[in-house]
Amino acid sequence: MFIQTETTPNPATLKFLPGRDVLPEGTANFRDAETAKVSPLATRLFAVPGVDGVYLGLDFVTVTKSDWTDWSELKAPILGAIMEHFIAGLPVMGDDAGAAEAEEIFDPADQEVVGQIKELIETRVRPAVAQDGGDIVFRGFQRGVVLLHMQGSCAGCPSSTATLKHGIENMLRHYVPEVTEVRAV
Repeated sequence: MFIQTETTPNPATLKFLPGRDVLPEGTANFRDAETAKVSPLATRLFAVPGVDGVYLGLDFVTVTKSDWTDWSELKAPILGAIMEHFIAGLPVMGDDAGAAEAEEIFDPADQEVVGQIKELIETRVRPAVAQDGGDIVFRGFQRGVVLLHMQGSCAGCPSSTATLKHGIENMLRHYVPEVTEVRAV
């Protein structure tokens, strides 16, 4: 099995491409070993000292490292853990992994505007950030402010503020005049 790696705009994350589907439906973001218990693959990765976060996408795994470690020390054990997991034929997610969706916050009167915002995020934003090993998820719309949650390589990325303000905010304001600002939550 050959696993490719790609750098991301976030120097604390690497994107691992195992050459097969990881999560055919949805995504999963784990910020610590406790939340990763629903995923045998994420649990295995958190067992590697220096792993601070795991994000699972369609055909990739994004790993965030601790500040105290270096990729030169961490890359090989992560590659080994991913390879062993897939070669053993183990599931990526456990049977008890229910889809715990965070509640979206918006006024029901804004349903049409929220629909436009979500469509733009799904069709234009999420595919672009997935290429960099991350994800951006809609969380709410209040008084013109769009609330987004950043995951994977997007979380903690030095360029994420610029992506939000100059990319996503400008696009949303162009297509949806009701949008005045975009914030990360």
